[in-house]
Amino acid sequence: INEMLGSYGKTIDLNTLLLTRQGQDADIEAFVEAAKGGSVQAVIFNDCNPVFDSASGSKLKEAIKSIGLKVAIASRPDETTEACDYVASSSHFLESWGDAEPKTGYYSLLQPAITKIFNTRQPIETVLAWSGNSTDAYKYVSSFWANTLHPQQSNYLSFRDFWNYSLHDGIFEVGAPSLRPTQNAPIKDSTGNIVALPEQLKAGIYERISAHTFGFASDLNSAAGAVEATYKPTSTGIDLVIYESIGLGVGRDANNPWLQEFADPITRACWDNYITIPQSLAKSWGDFKINEGDSILATLKVGGKTLEVPVMVQPGQAKDTVGLALGYGREVAGKAAKGLGVNAQQFLSVVNGAVVSFVSGVTVEKTDKPYRIAHIQTHHTIMGRDIVQGSSFKEWKKNPAAGRHIAEVLTGEGHVKATDMNIWGKHHPKTNHFWGLVVDMSACIGCGACTIACQVENNVPVVGKEEVLNRREMHWIRIDRYYSSVYKEGDDRHLMEEAAENPEVVFQPLMCQHCNNAPCETVCPVAATTHSNEGLNQMTYNRCIGTRYCANNCPYKVRRFNWSDYMGADSFEDNQREILEDSVMMMNDDLTRMVLNPDVTVRSRGVIEKCSFCVQRLQEGKLKAKKENRPLETGADGKWDIKTACQQACPTNAIVFGNANDKKSPISVIRNEEQVNRVFYSLEQIHVLPNVNYLAKIRNTDRHVGVAEEAHHEAAGAEHKEEKKAEAAH
Repeated sequence: INEMLGSYGKTIDLNTLLLTRQGQDADIEAFVEAAKGGSVQAVIFNDCNPVFDSASGSKLKEAIKSIGLKVAIASRPDETTEACDYVASSSHFLESWGDAEPKTGYYSLLQPAITKIFNTRQPIETVLAWSGNSTDAYKYVSSFWANTLHPQQSNYLSFRDFWNYSLHDGIFEVGAPSLRPTQNAPIKDSTGNIVALPEQLKAGIYERISAHTFGFASDLNSAAGAVEATYKPTSTGIDLVIYESIGLGVGRDANNPWLQEFADPITRACWDNYITIPQSLAKSWGDFKINEGDSILATLKVGGKTLEVPVMVQPGQAKDTVGLALGYGREVAGKAAKGLGVNAQQFLSVVNGAVVSFVSGVTVEKTDKPYRIAHIQTHHTIMGRDIVQGSSFKEWKKNPAAGRHIAEVLTGEGHVKATDMNIWGKHHPKTNHFWGLVVDMSACIGCGACTIACQVENNVPVVGKEEVLNRREMHWIRIDRYYSSVYKEGDDRHLMEEAAENPEVVFQPLMCQHCNNAPCETVCPVAATTHSNEGLNQMTYNRCIGTRYCANNCPYKVRRFNWSDYMGADSFEDNQREILEDSVMMMNDDLTRMVLNPDVTVRSRGVIEKCSFCVQRLQEGKLKAKKENRPLETGADGKWDIKTACQQACPTNAIVFGNANDKKSPISVIRNEEQVNRVFYSLEQIHVLPNVNYLAKIRNTDRHVGVAEEAHHEAAGAEHKEEKKAEAAH
């Protein structure tokens, strides 16, 4: 495809190779076969767990028994260390020295952030010790850089300066290589378009490609045939599709309770994996339905294996398919992961050297056994109101305000725009900082990076599955997921059902809106929640007495109450274990409390907490600016001083934070003339004047309801068409 596009030598640099993820599934398969045949005498597993997370894991678990010497270098117990004779305890990467070459000519350094907690050894030092070399990792790595990379630098620095600069920058680049030597350049026509590739360049391309999955040469048809032979369903019936969950991936970090409690962006469920089934299958089961996480167990039969797995109906899922997430079913892990869910890795297979993540011809049968899934979409809901606004790209180009409408309120003087109503005093200082946040609904992909970043930054506790089922999750940011069906009133049942079975999805990150007319502030009997002169809705924790009036009065349902002492205290050493029966990692011992951010207060039992706009970062930015005797706006490097944790983590830059009183701030820049018509407030009709606002969702699609409707009418006949026109006019 890239050859047909003319990418080689133009946008693809064949001299700079991506050196990460070089493993081949076919090599693991070959290793397993060699081990079974008795030709492998010894094996060392370094920081990996192939017994659990590879497609050949179950076969490897048996084959490894035939190997004479089995050693694992690992920082924690797992399924692979369990199968080995010896385990060399490894230091965490944040305690280690090391280096890497992720791309050709790009070298990076790893350096320890803390001293070692336990009596462990880095893998480098372990291998050196086994070879009779007592050099420590720092000396070994620095010696390699001195002898190999220092001579390649072009600034004539001493090694000490070169080393310090490399440590500071984190990367050393050995000159930018050219795309290709001139004699191998692509052949272009008179207009500059690439029309052919020299044979020498082709040979280089296919030499690199041939090492990959299908081993094709220059015949694209044979490549397509290999793909079809590998991934074509082998039988009719239901296909089981095995996928990586957004939070856990293949389960390497399954013991991280932050990831276990992270709700899947689409299903909005956590602490479990489950079979996702299409609506058509659910309908065939009769009265089956899920109500706020209540579900049933179903029997999944794959080949000769049978499992009981909970079920979740997934709108938009293809007919005759069921889905199951990887990463669960750990047998050897910490208390946050052990025994949770079922192991989907056992259903993966390797065909033609590639992992096949589906199985054809499976059966799924419902049982009468009830099961509760920790599903949070219906917790703290504000559904049923006009939440999300948006339009299509086509309509937005015609009208920048397309899909944007301002709510009106009926008063004694008639309908008045909600934005013109006010029963509170003005809260918009003109001379101070006025903090605000913008979320671009078109850019948000619902990945949840903001949720986890906020949790890490602000010491948001993990509560466990039972507490999530009790609607007591503590996340300061939740990603609301809404489905929408594209059809118009008056469509017949067929069109409506078709649209409902293939809905579109929109994500809305919802945190404390820092309302200027804040309903929470007016009901707190002890003034624990107040408004700052910089536009922040503040929480004074040691004043809060836990009446929860504020949470009840919050229209966005973004305030959280500490029902338990989630972080642990000296007087309640085992409080979490008693409530959650070992289902969550404790934070009341010295080791696990190391995850806490020392800049943020750890809240106690019985108080309300919520988004603070990362006020600790605001204060840090102010102090830095004061120390440098300059305004807060930008630092010496010209970059904005302050970013909230959610903004910093967002991979699509959908979240922007800044000072609305500064015309040059990011939040002011984004509200330019092109975007201002997209700005809306959630629940605008209640006019609480949030400092968080959203940019309307613009879908980049040519899909238009009217086109489909018109085509349907053509097929239905002229008489029916006229009737529909009359209805539309009415």
